[in-house]
Amino acid sequence: MRHSPRIRTVLSCTMLVVALGAGATACGSDGHPLSAKPYDAASQIAFNGPAGSQKADPDKPLEITAEGDDGRITDVTATDAMGRYVAGELTADGSRWHSTAPLAAGAQYTVRVSTEDDEGSPGRKVLSFGTDTAAKKKQLKVTFGPEAGKYGVGQPVTAKLSAKVKGEQARAVVERALKVRSQPATEGAWHWVDSRTLHYRPKDYWPTHATVDVHSNLDGIKVTEKLWGTDTKPLRFTTGDKIVAVTDAGSHWMTVYRNGEEINSMPVTTGKPGYSTRNGIKVVLGKEYAVRMTSASIGASDFYDKMVYYATRVTDSGEYVHAAPWSVGSQGYANTSHGCTGMSTGNAAWFYETVRQGDIVKVVNSYGADMDPFGNGFGDWNVSWKKWVEGSALLGGTKEGHKPADVARLRPQSV
Repeated sequence: MRHSPRIRTVLSCTMLVVALGAGATACGSDGHPLSAKPYDAASQIAFNGPAGSQKADPDKPLEITAEGDDGRITDVTATDAMGRYVAGELTADGSRWHSTAPLAAGAQYTVRVSTEDDEGSPGRKVLSFGTDTAAKKKQLKVTFGPEAGKYGVGQPVTAKLSAKVKGEQARAVVERALKVRSQPATEGAWHWVDSRTLHYRPKDYWPTHATVDVHSNLDGIKVTEKLWGTDTKPLRFTTGDKIVAVTDAGSHWMTVYRNGEEINSMPVTTGKPGYSTRNGIKVVLGKEYAVRMTSASIGASDFYDKMVYYATRVTDSGEYVHAAPWSVGSQGYANTSHGCTGMSTGNAAWFYETVRQGDIVKVVNSYGADMDPFGNGFGDWNVSWKKWVEGSALLGGTKEGHKPADVARLRPQSV
């Protein structure tokens, strides 16, 4: 809260201007109280913070009071070394200021106090102190994913927490501290998958050839009575072209698009009855040149044990796009696999070389179940934006989610 100089001082100067004309220079740079160099206000205030090398308890509020009857506090700003401000309130009469938010643990603070005496002359005092660190058992650690690198436009950001965080207020503290910025900019939001996991995705896919920066301001911040944030390694990754592969299980055909334009089309086979491929949008999780696939891995009743090549994984449970030379006669005509998308070796090699982690594989017209939003890879894009925002502790309940003013957004449309 900032107070203007006392009205009587300003009025007296105005009256002099009217009455004295040129003589009004008496209220100029040499005569006005506010033009004077601020005096040391140490004797005019009392501070409840620590003295010397002692550390403050971050749980206890700061308080600064005006001493005596010859002055008042006009302004107080408290910031830590990261530039984070401490919220506070100043009484109307300028007699007391106190913080209204917890301090960060293990932080160094600078407090700047401005005062004014009975004559309107300004005073200044700068105070510095540190706060105690949180015990290790109380530290909440955050790990961002994926690793730094280049990804497809469908790659979500993940935040893994070292402890459970429950309750909207505590979750809001965490979410507010986790920052995601992309260049070009795009609208996005965090979604709480469970009490220890958050995912962040844009409303639509990431812009092509974007740079995404993720960092945390949670260091030292109080989350709950038993949890304090700690330092987090930031993350930067980039995106490539927008690659979307659409598999039509009804026509047994895959069409691949780059930035909205078709670049290839090929016959495929998907899951046969009883093993139908999941419908929906999946995100490429990784690629393996050779993978051993057995019936035991999915509990299939009919035995098989094969080495498959050019395998592109799209679910944690083992759904791949891969070479299936044994089913070339069925590709384009029938679904014969145990849930994977099979194609010729040449087509599988092309697909393997073309896509990267984070690219999109979309399956339509299958008799299979819908792709799970979470827990089997990244099914995040199967959640509507309205439902996604409802999973945010900060934006849940808002009509459209976060709408930052004056931010240019690029929202490529999904194929």
